[in-house]
Amino acid sequence: MPIRPAQLAALMREVEQEDPIDFADLPFPEDELRDLVANHLCEMAAAMENFSHEDRLMTLLAVSAKLVLENLVLHIRLLRRHGLPVSEDVEMLLTRLRKPSV
Repeated sequence: MPIRPAQLAALMREVEQEDPIDFADLPFPEDELRDLVANHLCEMAAAMENFSHEDRLMTLLAVSAKLVLENLVLHIRLLRRHGLPVSEDVEMLLTRLRKPSV
């Protein structure tokens, strides 16, 4: 049974209780942004209706990985713009990525 956009938006709010999003001073209402994303993701899921279970999972993992990477890049840019250090975990990851593979 596919999830409806309103249900997904509600789940997003629940997840945000543990890991809040800093909407800062964006000129858009937070709930409208959640609804926009929830609608888009539900449309994407509906477009994968004929995909195999494995292909759906791989596609969702790829989309999730891209979004996590994009978020990491934006977070690092924001910290650098304000002259703030990255967290120890992020610094360890970046250090590991800078080392040439053996």
